[in-house]
Amino acid sequence: MGEPGKPDRGPLDFSGRSVVVTGGIRGVGRGIAETFLRAGADVVVCGRTPPSPDDLPRAGEATASFVQADVRDAEQAAAVVSAAIERHGRIDLLVNNAGGSPEAAAAEASPRFLAAIVGLNLLGPMYCAQAANAVMQEQPAGGSIVNIGSVSGIRPSPGTAAYGAAKAGLLSLTTTLAVEWAPKVRVNCVIGGLIATEAALDYYGGEEGLQAVAETVPMRRLGTPDDVAGVCLFLASPLAGYVTGAALVVHGGGERPAFQAAARPGRGA
Repeated sequence: MGEPGKPDRGPLDFSGRSVVVTGGIRGVGRGIAETFLRAGADVVVCGRTPPSPDDLPRAGEATASFVQADVRDAEQAAAVVSAAIERHGRIDLLVNNAGGSPEAAAAEASPRFLAAIVGLNLLGPMYCAQAANAVMQEQPAGGSIVNIGSVSGIRPSPGTAAYGAAKAGLLSLTTTLAVEWAPKVRVNCVIGGLIATEAALDYYGGEEGLQAVAETVPMRRLGTPDDVAGVCLFLASPLAGYVTGAALVVHGGGERPAFQAAARPGRGA
């Protein structure tokens, strides 16, 4: 049920619910934050650099609040959860979205670089999840955690080896926490494919590069932040009340096998 005077969105109504989205200022994280704002939730986002008020995620009159934090630091990660509780009195959903990596050849990546990438993409989600779980276990309705993974964690990831390994670890972490923290807390993973964001625009060399990459996807387009956000909304809702320890792949059908194109040029085009 929604709050009196507000629209009832059925099982996707998050009115009165508190949601934390790490790295929720840009890209996929912003899409997730704005989707939950539209669903009626109170949303807290975090990042290392404070945005201007105009850059905060918003939907209609609803605006997310911001906490400055580097989730690679356990104390700062816990402070994000504490801020959500101070502002909204509870935490119903944590979306571990903060992540990413610049390109670096595995043979040349420095120890400091590797530690930073694993810290952001694996340890940060663990720190945030620990803090959220401690609160959720004491709440009558428990809570939900959604980790944002990547296809780089389930296939080779040349150029971003540490990132791919960390995302593979995040998938393992998801299944383990789902067992340890049940039945009060559900933990699931969304494995994102090739998603069109500002970072992707730079990585693939502009609009022409994005379009060329999109043609390799069976759906003939790249995913959008809203594609990922919709799956997060489902996983956090009562519709997924018996779903935990799951990995839902959001990749438009994946990538065509390279051997087919090599053996039969033009196949599948």
